[in-house]
Amino acid sequence: MKFSKKLAITAVAGMALMGLAACSNKNSSNSSSDSEKIPSKITKKTTVVFWHGMTGVQQSTLQKLTKEFEKKNPNITIKLENQGAYPDLQAKINSTLQSPNSLPTITQAYPGWLWNAAQNKMLVDLKPYFTNKSVGWGSVEGSDIRTELLDGAQIQGTQYGMPFNKSVETLTYNKDMFKKYGIKKVPTTMEELKEAAKTIYEKSNHKVVGAGFDSLSNYYVLGMKNEGVDFSKKIDFAGSTSKKVINYYADGVKAGYFRVAGSDMYLSGPFANQKVAMFIGTSAGEGFVKKGVGSKFTYDVAARPGKYTMQQGTDIYMFKKASAMQKAAAFKYMKFLVSKDSQITWANATGYIPVNTAAINSSEYKSNSSIKLPAKLSSAMKNLYSVPVEKNSNAAYSQLNTIMQTILAAAQKNQNVNTQITNGKAKFDAAWKQ
Repeated sequence: MKFSKKLAITAVAGMALMGLAACSNKNSSNSSSDSEKIPSKITKKTTVVFWHGMTGVQQSTLQKLTKEFEKKNPNITIKLENQGAYPDLQAKINSTLQSPNSLPTITQAYPGWLWNAAQNKMLVDLKPYFTNKSVGWGSVEGSDIRTELLDGAQIQGTQYGMPFNKSVETLTYNKDMFKKYGIKKVPTTMEELKEAAKTIYEKSNHKVVGAGFDSLSNYYVLGMKNEGVDFSKKIDFAGSTSKKVINYYADGVKAGYFRVAGSDMYLSGPFANQKVAMFIGTSAGEGFVKKGVGSKFTYDVAARPGKYTMQQGTDIYMFKKASAMQKAAAFKYMKFLVSKDSQITWANATGYIPVNTAAINSSEYKSNSSIKLPAKLSSAMKNLYSVPVEKNSNAAYSQLNTIMQTILAAAQKNQNVNTQITNGKAKFDAAWKQ
């Protein structure tokens, strides 16, 4: 799949750092506290600077929604500033934290990126804005945003983030291949996934790999969660539970019925070419699956096997350096982006899931026949999990991908993976302690 690569394209070229700083400072005033009075109306021309990492249809849809908001709020200008791929956006935020007055009003981010910013009290607690009757909903519940998504945008219990472009992991499978090889039931457990994968691999005379997982970090985190273990520095990577999770995948790779994505980063390519019968990946990538499959066969999507699935994607965070008027204007914009109508537009155009419950349950979303997910989303979102936001949790989570790649590469060579697990434990523990 080209999803990650598409996100990595820089949509705005040649944008000077001085220009960014100047735009970010426009209409700003001295840093203010969370206890400041929230303006009930935007009474003067106010500019909100929004850093993001959207490209392609995601960016064009964001631009469309922004213009709609500005038309309804003539005193507010939203200055969209694309920072490139997510790693570029993260690097930009990190470098600019050293010069707070050059920060934007709001930014897309994963909560783990902003751990230090939260510790240094550089972020705005959004709860007073949620509960404000003028710019917010009067209550957190009034937002109609899924509780698990709101919790995932918290840092140490404080609601610093507003969920925005979210996705979940789902199972994508080849319906024609299931019929051909006698798979009568879509896997709902990891054991069923394993058995279906083995059957397809064996009945295809080893020509079709049964299954695989796009994100090795997610595979490990959810594997442990399904074993009752939350992701934290307390995990013993070389312990029995961890080895059980690792060996489930490693044994399948050794036997041939499981595989990893490889250099393409995603399994949608091999899936479209009928080299793999099913895979677990982000729901936001279905548009790319549909394009790759074309008319070659019939595909479908289902809830990720196992009790839990990963909720992922970025949230929107606000920096304290903004003026009171900017903060109120920014929240009105954020409120607009997560409204039912905006989320239906966003989800139908981009493949991201709606964060608004009314949008998830709406006929306008469920009846979207251009992709498979809308009709299946409710069942796919029953038990959501996200990487807990703790010091260095983002670093440890990111390190998992490399660790698992090394382990599964050894498994592919039919090697005993215990040495790689031991080495992986040292790297995992080091990431937590850095």
